[in-house]
Amino acid sequence: MLTKNCFLIYVYSRRSGQYTMNHDHSKKTSDGASFDRSGSQDSLDELFLDDYWKELENIHETRGNNHEERVALVVKEPDEGELEEEWLKEAGLSDLFGESSGNSQESVVFLSTLTRTQKAAVEKRVETVTQTMRKKNKQHQIPDVRDIFRLQNDSKGKVCDGSEPSAVRTNENKNETQDFRLGTDEQKSLLEDKPFLDTDINLEISFAEQAANLKDSSVGKMWKGGGGDTLLPNFRLPKDKTGTTKIGDLAPQDMKKVYSLALIELTALYDILGTEFKQQKAVKIKTKDSGLFGVPLSILLEQDQKKVPGTKIPLIFQKLIAQIEEATLGTEGLLRIPGVATRVKSLCQELEAKFYEGTFNWENVKQHDAASLLKLFIRELPQPLLTVEYLKAFQNVQNLPTKKQQLQALNLLVLLLPEANRDTLKALLEFLQRVIDHRDKNKMTLNNVAMVMAPNLFTFHGFGSKAIEQSEFVMAAGTANVMRFMIRYQKILWTIPKFIVNQVRKQNTESQKKEKKDKAMKKLLKKMAYDREKHEKQEKTPNDADVPQGVIRVQALHLSKVSMAIQLTEELKAGDIVARFLSQKSGNLQTLKREEVFLYEIGGNIGERCLDDDTYMKDLYQLNPNAEWVIKSKQS
Repeated sequence: MLTKNCFLIYVYSRRSGQYTMNHDHSKKTSDGASFDRSGSQDSLDELFLDDYWKELENIHETRGNNHEERVALVVKEPDEGELEEEWLKEAGLSDLFGESSGNSQESVVFLSTLTRTQKAAVEKRVETVTQTMRKKNKQHQIPDVRDIFRLQNDSKGKVCDGSEPSAVRTNENKNETQDFRLGTDEQKSLLEDKPFLDTDINLEISFAEQAANLKDSSVGKMWKGGGGDTLLPNFRLPKDKTGTTKIGDLAPQDMKKVYSLALIELTALYDILGTEFKQQKAVKIKTKDSGLFGVPLSILLEQDQKKVPGTKIPLIFQKLIAQIEEATLGTEGLLRIPGVATRVKSLCQELEAKFYEGTFNWENVKQHDAASLLKLFIRELPQPLLTVEYLKAFQNVQNLPTKKQQLQALNLLVLLLPEANRDTLKALLEFLQRVIDHRDKNKMTLNNVAMVMAPNLFTFHGFGSKAIEQSEFVMAAGTANVMRFMIRYQKILWTIPKFIVNQVRKQNTESQKKEKKDKAMKKLLKKMAYDREKHEKQEKTPNDADVPQGVIRVQALHLSKVSMAIQLTEELKAGDIVARFLSQKSGNLQTLKREEVFLYEIGGNIGERCLDDDTYMKDLYQLNPNAEWVIKSKQS
C-alpha cells in the first residue's frame, strides 16, 4: 500500500504507450511533515484516497500483463489564434472570419440572442483571431469586432460593448413575439426577486451572468471558496411550470443550437471565474476497425446497430453491467476488488473472438472479473469517454470557486459530449448509483466508488506525462471529487437549462422572421401574394372556428385517428392530457404502456420537444402559442 509520504511518479513508455509508476518515498515537505492534502477541492480522507492508489496499482498490473504494441494518442498544442479559430468553428461562428466573413447573416441572428457575458466571450475570441490573421497577413476580409456586434436594429448605429443589456427591443419586436432573452438589469432583478435557496440550481438565468452578478455584489459567502468539507449539498431543481427539458427531449436541429450555446456559455463562465478553458485536439491515429476493446465508440455502435437497430450504448458494455448485476450488488468490495489479472486477460481475448458469434460462455465469468472487464473497456477506448477535447476541462472543474459553479460547469460539459459518449457515460453513472444503493452490504459508498472509478476515466493511456505534472494527491482528490459530482447529481447534469432552451426559441423565432422577410422580397406579383393570403385565410377559418380561445387540439397521429380538443386550465398538466388519451383505448394506444407515451410540443418557436408530465399546459401555450400538440411514443 502507498503511504501518504509516497509520491506517485508516472513515466510514459514510448514502446507501450502506457504510463508506468515509480514510487518515490524520498519527497517530503521541508519540515519533514507529511504532504498536506487539504489543498484539494474537497479534502477527502486518507482511507478513501487509498482506494485511488490501489486502483492505480491494479491498472498498472493489468497493463503490465499486456505486452501488445500500442500507438499513443498525440494531443496537439495549437498555435497562436488557432485555438480561438477552432472554438469559433465549434460554436458555429466560423463565418465571422476568413473568406466567408462578409456573409454572416446567420451568425448575426445567433449573436442577437446572446447574453452580455456570452457576447463578451465571443468578442474576445474574434479579437484574438483577427489580430492573428493580421500578423500572418492572410488575404481574407478581416472584420472589425465592433462591426460584428453592432446592433442592426439601433437606428443610431450604437456599438454593443458588453456593458449594455443583452436584450434591446425595437417597437417591431415588442408587438410581434415574446423576447426570450433577459437583459442584464432584468437578470439581476430576477435573481433578487425570486426566492431561490442556496441549494437551488437556477436554470432560468445564464450561469455566467449569475457568476458575474455574484462577483460584483456584496454577497461574499457564496463567492469565497468551494468549501472544505466532504459533504455534498442537496442541490435541487425548482419546479418550472413550462416543463423541465432533458437531454434527448429536443429535435436534432435544436440540439445543434444547444451545443453552440453551451460551449459559449461554458467559456463565458470560465472567463468570469478567471479559470483557463482550452479545448485539446487529438491528432488522428489509426485505430481498430472491429472488435470490442480498444475500438472507437462510433465503430462499436455501427457494428452493434446491425444486430440491434437503434441501440445507443455498446452491447458489450450493456452485457458486462448486466453480468455484474446478475449476481447480487451487495457483494462486499464490488468494483474495488479486482479480478485475477491473468483470467481477465484470457476472458478479454475470448470475448473478442466469440462475443458477436454468440458462443461466449458467460457462466464462467465471475463478478469481480466482469467488473474489471468493464473498467478495462473504459480505459482501452482509443479516446477517453470524456473526450480528448474536454477531459482537461472536466478535470479543471475542481478549480472553480463554489460547488454550485462546479455543478453548473459539469452540466454544460455533459451537453458538449458527443451523443455516443454521453449515452455511455449516463449508463455507467446509473449503474454506479445502483451499486451505491447497496452500500450497507457492499461497503461501497459514494466516496469509495468515486475513488475507484476516477483513475479509469481520468488517467487516460494516450496522454503524455505533461497531462499529469500537477501533484498526484491534488489530482487524486480533485478528479475523485468530479466523479462524485457526476454520480450524485447525474439527474441535474442531464437537464438542459431553461435559459438555453429560451435562447433556442429566440433563434428559431428570429430565423422564421428573416425567412418570411426574404420570401416577401422575392414576390414578383402582388396578385400572387394576395391570392395565396386569401387561400390561406379560407383554409384557416374552419379551424379557427373549430378551436375556441383557450382550447388546444391534441393529436396522436401514429396511435389514434381521434384528435381531441382540450380546454386549458391553470392546473392542467401534460400528464393529464396523455392519461385522457390513453383512457380511450382506441387504435394503437391500447398496446402501449403509460411510461412509453408522451405529449410533444412541435413547431412554433421550437423544432420538437418532449414534455415532462408536470408541464403546465396553459403556461407553455403562452410561451409558444403557434405550436402543435402531438401524443406519441419516444421511439416513433
